[in-house]
Amino acid sequence: MELTTLCYIETEDAYLMMHRTKKKNDVNQDKWIGIGGHFEEQESPEDCLLREAYEETGLRLTKWQFRGIVTFCFRENDAKQTVSQPICEYMCLYTATAYEGKIQECNEGELVWVPKQDVLSLNLWEGDRIFFDLLIRKEPFFSLKLVYRGDRLEQAVLNGEKMELLDVLDESGQKTGQTRERSLVHAYGTWHATSHVWIIQKRPDGGMNVLLQKRSKDKDSFPGCWDISSAGHIPAGSDFRESAVRELQEELGLTVRPEELKLLDYIRLEKDQVFYGKPFIDRQISAVFVYEWDGETEELKLQQSEIEAVRFMDYEECLKELEAGNKEYCIFQQEFRMLGSCMGKEANE
Repeated sequence: MELTTLCYIETEDAYLMMHRTKKKNDVNQDKWIGIGGHFEEQESPEDCLLREAYEETGLRLTKWQFRGIVTFCFRENDAKQTVSQPICEYMCLYTATAYEGKIQECNEGELVWVPKQDVLSLNLWEGDRIFFDLLIRKEPFFSLKLVYRGDRLEQAVLNGEKMELLDVLDESGQKTGQTRERSLVHAYGTWHATSHVWIIQKRPDGGMNVLLQKRSKDKDSFPGCWDISSAGHIPAGSDFRESAVRELQEELGLTVRPEELKLLDYIRLEKDQVFYGKPFIDRQISAVFVYEWDGETEELKLQQSEIEAVRFMDYEECLKELEAGNKEYCIFQQEFRMLGSCMGKEANE
C-alpha cells in the first residue's frame, strides 16, 4: 500500500500546476498534476504535505485544507507499459491558499500558474478531472476511488456511490480508448454513445402512435419534458442494443429480446443548453431502434426516479408540437422525422 499527498496551491483565479516533463520513467509523463509525493517514515499527512511543497516549489505553506481521500487501484499493466505501478495507493488531497517564499525550479517538471477556467482543458489523468471538478465546486470532504487499467479509467466511486463512466468517441463515432464521467461528458461537450428506443403502435387507419415518457422534475437536463419512449447513455464497455434492452427494463419494466428491436439508423445529435445555471453540451451518436408493442400504458412499471408519466400520442400531432417549438417536448426533430420517414416507407412497401 502506497501513501501519498497531493496539493493544489491556489489563488483566487489560478492553480499552481506541475507539467511533468523532467523525470525519467515517470508514470505521469506529460501530465499536469499538483505537488506532492510519498510519505516518509513516521510522517503524518501534514508533515508530508509541507515537506513535499517546500521541496518541489520552495514555498512554505501557511494555510491549507484537507479536501478528501483518493484511493487509486491499478489493474495489470498494459502490455505496452514499461513503468511499474503500485497495486493500490491512498492519496490525501489538499488545497492551500497561503504561503511564504518564492517559487523555485523543480527537477520533476515545470511549475505554472494556470487560470482556473483553463485547468480542465489540460492533459490530466481522467480521474483527476473528477476530483478537480469536486474541488472547483467546493464539495465537502469526500472519498473517491479510482480504478485504472493502464491509463484508462475503468471505475470511479464517490462516497460509496458508483459513478457513470462513458466511452469517449471521436467525431466519427469511433471509441478513443478513454472513458469520462457522465457529468463531465456534458460539461466538456464530449462525443459519446446513446441508445434510443421508440415504442410504436400502428393503427388500422394507417396512422401511428408513439409512446412518450415525461422526464422526472429532478433530471439534470430537460426536467419535466416529454421525451423518447426509452433512452440512455451507453456505459463504458457496453454496446447499443444491450443498453437499449436494459433501459427498457429499468425505465418501463419491459422485458424485450435484443432481436425484437429494429435498428432504424445511427444519428449524430448536437445541442447546447443551460440547466440550473450550468452549460449542458450534448454531442451524441445514437442508435435509433423501434419496438412495436400492443400493450397498455397501465401495464408499464415506471422507474420513479427517472419518469413522471407516459402516454401514447399520434405521430403527426407530436410532430406539429415539435415544429411549433413547444418547450414541453425535448425531442430532436431530425430524429423524429427519420422515425416517420422509415415507418412510412415500410408501410408503403
